[in-house]
Amino acid sequence: MKFKSSSELKRTKIEIIPMIDTMFFLLVFFMLSSLALTKMMGLPVNLPPAGSAPSQDSNKLTLTIDKDQRIFLNKDETGFASLANQLNSQVAATGQKLEDVSIIINADTAVSHGYVVKCIDEARNAGITHFAIATQP
Repeated sequence: MKFKSSSELKRTKIEIIPMIDTMFFLLVFFMLSSLALTKMMGLPVNLPPAGSAPSQDSNKLTLTIDKDQRIFLNKDETGFASLANQLNSQVAATGQKLEDVSIIINADTAVSHGYVVKCIDEARNAGITHFAIATQP
């Protein structure tokens, strides 16, 4: 019986191209699946466009004002008179301080500017100081 010597053995090569393809596929898969996990707390309204709109976190309070001037706080309809009470109860439920809470104003383009300012003023009377206005990117 004759054995092959070490000089006669073929050296194995590690092919890196299939590994790169697999890693690229996993990267794309996790990027697309993470986009599907974002949740929007507001209702769909016709937002005004903006060219320099930064993205906002979705875990903040969302104040939606539709074209009929109905007010929604995180998809729950509320009246203008009870807006401050609803904001205080939502903030108390999350356990945050009023100074740390941000509200995203999600107002339809048909809503007058004055009505949006009145809603912001009512939220300020409740103790909230940080606001962001949602726009269509």
